[in-house]
Amino acid sequence: MTSVALCTINKSARSIARLCQASRSAHGTADFHSFVARYSTLRKCAFLPGGKWSFIRAGTRQMSQGSPGRISLGRYGKGVFLAAGAAAVTGVLTAGVSHFQRAEMATKVSKVGEEEGDIRERCKSFMSVPVTDIKVLEQRKDAMSTRMEMLIMETQAEFCRALEEVDGGSFRVDRWSRKEGGGGISCVMQDGKVFEKAGVNVSVVFGNLTEEAARQMRSRGKVLKGKDGKLPFCAMGVSSVIHPKNPHIPTVHFNYRYFEIEEADGTKQWWFGGGTDLTPVYIDLEDAAHFHKTLKEACDKHHPKYYPDFKKWCDNYFYVRHRGETRGIGGIFFDDLDSPNQEEVFHFVKSCAKTVVPCYLPIVNKHLNDSFTPEEKDWQQVRRGRWEYMHEPTKGTKEAEMLEVLRNPKEWI
Repeated sequence: MTSVALCTINKSARSIARLCQASRSAHGTADFHSFVARYSTLRKCAFLPGGKWSFIRAGTRQMSQGSPGRISLGRYGKGVFLAAGAAAVTGVLTAGVSHFQRAEMATKVSKVGEEEGDIRERCKSFMSVPVTDIKVLEQRKDAMSTRMEMLIMETQAEFCRALEEVDGGSFRVDRWSRKEGGGGISCVMQDGKVFEKAGVNVSVVFGNLTEEAARQMRSRGKVLKGKDGKLPFCAMGVSSVIHPKNPHIPTVHFNYRYFEIEEADGTKQWWFGGGTDLTPVYIDLEDAAHFHKTLKEACDKHHPKYYPDFKKWCDNYFYVRHRGETRGIGGIFFDDLDSPNQEEVFHFVKSCAKTVVPCYLPIVNKHLNDSFTPEEKDWQQVRRGRWEYMHEPTKGTKEAEMLEVLRNPKEWI
């Protein structure tokens, strides 16, 4: 997507942008709404299942109550998971099963309705009213831009409620507007019991592409024909970065986005992008397997090559060249996805967005009561970019094990 949206985020949205400053210095790329900025630099990467990708490289907790190893997500806010394939928490904790067997029961997803449910009713569970006026959404309820805006609003609400439940804190919600068209909703929680900083943001922006942005689109293989030099566009996405206090709880990043351009004859070019990835401070094999298994199951519903191809793309895209490391233990990443057809791609993106709670919250719950040393906390700060120059851990330590994985990505399932 073009850099138009990112450059015009106003002051009220900057609070969440600051959450990514540590990630920017540590990882060489900003996570908050990077989808907007990335579209000005990426080349076209067409996907054919089973084919080849043209990869692009991206440039102290207070202990919660409960016993170690027991996983419970508790109750989520009333009305949060509603008629759009949202998740409802069920399950009983049982002895004699693994951490994630218990956790998965606690995060059991129950589909209670279809995405085409009443828009006004669905909006009641959001963190804020949508960016687009509800009457407009109702009038064009079948348009992909409406369906995607509803999906990203629901994803934001589901994830925020899940984090609030485990932390006990609450998100501050700020709406912001863009004078050229559109705006967003920034949700920020800071200095909680579990999370040092957590940001979940939605943006829905529209306007006309600049000539420079249009040229960049063409360089990526997009043949665009504007009218009187104008190319109307809309861009939207949900993006999140979470920084826990406990170094044994990993950081997670995700974003899912949609971009649409209208040409002079009224035809529209569109594509989707997104992904979810995990950045632990210490390796936990069970965590890694659970995270990747959840993503793979979502991908496999749509094509058997999606997970292996998008996992490889993620490893390559989040490779930090100047450090010779990946950002974390990966996940999935895709961009410019516009085949086989719009409906199928949308449902794939929806499946991925619905994993953000079940792939991450069981890991959080598993480690809630993990103790940690000052040295482990220091290592967490080092990994977030507040670090010593050329810091290299002692061989044979858990910290060295972490670096080995980052320097040599592996298959987790």
